[in-house]
Amino acid sequence: MSVGQFFAILLVVTIWGANFTVIKLGLGEMPPILLSSLRFAFAALPAVFFLPRPRCHWKYVVGFGVVLGCIKFSLLFLGMDLGLSAGISSLVLQLQAFFTLLLGIFLLGEKVGPHRVVAMLVAFMGVGLLLFVSDGSITAIGLALVIAAAAAWGLANIIMKKAGSVQMLSFVVWASLVPPIPLFILSMITEERANLAMLPDQISWIGIGAILYLAYPVTLLGFAIWGRLLSTLPVGLVAPFTLLVPIVGMATSALVLDEDFGPIKIIAALLVMTGLLINVFGGKLIQRFSAKKRDLSRI
Repeated sequence: MSVGQFFAILLVVTIWGANFTVIKLGLGEMPPILLSSLRFAFAALPAVFFLPRPRCHWKYVVGFGVVLGCIKFSLLFLGMDLGLSAGISSLVLQLQAFFTLLLGIFLLGEKVGPHRVVAMLVAFMGVGLLLFVSDGSITAIGLALVIAAAAAWGLANIIMKKAGSVQMLSFVVWASLVPPIPLFILSMITEERANLAMLPDQISWIGIGAILYLAYPVTLLGFAIWGRLLSTLPVGLVAPFTLLVPIVGMATSALVLDEDFGPIKIIAALLVMTGLLINVFGGKLIQRFSAKKRDLSRI
């Protein structure tokens, strides 16, 4: 890995981690489902005219757009709007790694090693501990919705895996064509603040900046760089850097939104991060330990 590639990874991690604070700021200007609709509209247009269609069946593009765009992000935005803080949202959403594993077992017949079972138990213990936070930054409904968003993200990962080897940015941009209209209609029906005619008078530069940030740096720039890195470097070298996303997310929330991290939150975060670390590195450590044990038995 070159120095340039290393800093490119850190740039993407920072963009994705700060994303949660930007979402929280955007939710102060407009309702969650409308924000999600506008985010995908800007992400798809005009980029879709400049990127080739992904080389896979349309059902995967549409399915990914429905699950990731319509379901996952709506649940995430709703959960944050209903009381879950930006920092904790960035942490809880990383449960998607474990939901992907569980869905892989049932839908793809994949096998899970014992270290992954331990990782899941540790991480979910950390999330359960968040229910004991009483500073007003966590609500049961908000936490449940973001956990559901993580599950939806796990399903979206399975859909992308079934799509095969596709260019990541093209796949995400073309899938972004799916959510805007259904989400806009849903917003008009269910959200009192969703009035586009009045929005220009209600929204400030913060709201506009939030939409643009979610659409362009987070989606287009982030996935363009990430896809390039995955195509030029081993996945096992790049993927573990996503562990930094919740760390950046919590730090950004603390700096910008003055989110307080008391002892319960810190312990919960350590448990979730420990679970993620076990999930990523546990298999390799077990293999090394087994190899050393075999070598010692031959002496």
